[in-house]
Amino acid sequence: MEAGVGKDVTTLLLDWGQGNPDALNQLAPLVYNELHRIAAQRLRRERGDHTLQCTELVHEVFLKLIDQERVHLNDRNHFYAVASQMIRRILVSYARAHNSAKRGGGETFLLFDEGIALPGQRGADLLALDDALVALSKMDPQQGRIVEVRFFGGLSIEETAKVLSISPATVKRDWTAAKAWLYRQLARGAGDES
Repeated sequence: MEAGVGKDVTTLLLDWGQGNPDALNQLAPLVYNELHRIAAQRLRRERGDHTLQCTELVHEVFLKLIDQERVHLNDRNHFYAVASQMIRRILVSYARAHNSAKRGGGETFLLFDEGIALPGQRGADLLALDDALVALSKMDPQQGRIVEVRFFGGLSIEETAKVLSISPATVKRDWTAAKAWLYRQLARGAGDES
């Protein structure tokens, strides 16, 4: 994340949360590049024929943030955590719409961290991942948030620790456990289809 603008971003987020519409205009250029980087990283993992572009994804995130009246963003880390959650929702919604348009004939594949990927595959079904992530979050909410923030938000171990107010060691341990659990779930789902 961009260094040196944390205080400005935090101050603007607090001002915006208190109803100052000018704060959003000042905030947008400070966070745009980071959101674009996160979106680009996420979209690189999507299927090759994905038509959603980085700029569109960033604009969708901003539109959803503007529509959120009850979300109070405490600081820049909280902002990026909420943005990663919105990126996940947008991509899952887009995948559902894409599959619906194909009448269920297509799957929406994305590229994973090697620790989650299934043997012989670089991609997995985004909707299957979302279902598995929902199940993981019910079982272990912290691991679910770690996957969401790291995978969909592109945050590092250290950034994730700050966002979730836990130690980097806990993030590493839970990230490893969550990836293994998701791998097993996705492998089990892939085995059911063959």
